[in-house]
Amino acid sequence: MLRLQNINTYYGDIHVLKNVSLHVAEGEIVALIGANGAGKTTILNTICGITPAASGSILYGGDDITQLPPDRIVHKGIAQVPEGRQIFPPLTVIDHLQLGAYIRYRTDGKDAIAQDIERMLILFPRLRERQHQYAGTLSGGEQQMLAIARALMSRPRVLLLDEPSMGLAPLVVQDIFTTIARLRDEQRTTVLLVEQNAKAALNCADRGYVVETGKIMLEGTAQELRENHEVQRAYLGRQKRPIWE
Repeated sequence: MLRLQNINTYYGDIHVLKNVSLHVAEGEIVALIGANGAGKTTILNTICGITPAASGSILYGGDDITQLPPDRIVHKGIAQVPEGRQIFPPLTVIDHLQLGAYIRYRTDGKDAIAQDIERMLILFPRLRERQHQYAGTLSGGEQQMLAIARALMSRPRVLLLDEPSMGLAPLVVQDIFTTIARLRDEQRTTVLLVEQNAKAALNCADRGYVVETGKIMLEGTAQELRENHEVQRAYLGRQKRPIWE
């Protein structure tokens, strides 16, 4: 469904992504794990057109989307939940959900969007309780739920999640990852997940890639990565340093 082929991305003169190739099949959860600054977020931003690739290609459903602007990519069915949630504190929960559906108002109409808002409130019962509350007054976990629900309002086929567990308590993290699995199992939403909590990510994902210094260093099924001694040493709690030096 989604394939990156030899992607190179720069920030000015800094070469951030170096010949990155990966693929995500329909209905999969694929995790990108790696240290801070490895290039994981840049991969998502490159897919979304926020940080365009200098070379290489991004194929989505067989179409080349490498040079498309971000709004066209959202129209095609790819939505991103950004790192840090990036909610708008003065807006209510309902305001955010309506904002997430902005590309659909001309084509789907208000009734269909209202039905999807109800669907989000069923998926995230806590948001129903807070639906008229300002987003800035929500807890961190509630804000993360809202950020995911806002992205889902565009009806994406592929959801890009950037550090959904950041700053959250363990029980809340568990709820978030349970919801991610439900999106895959019940709605066939395809997920590309960036996460520093490698244990949680690999427990949820079908497959994964290890990213170091802008390169894909290792790939495999989630089970293969969990059982890999180098992944265990570097990312599953035994030692916090890059795998390959």
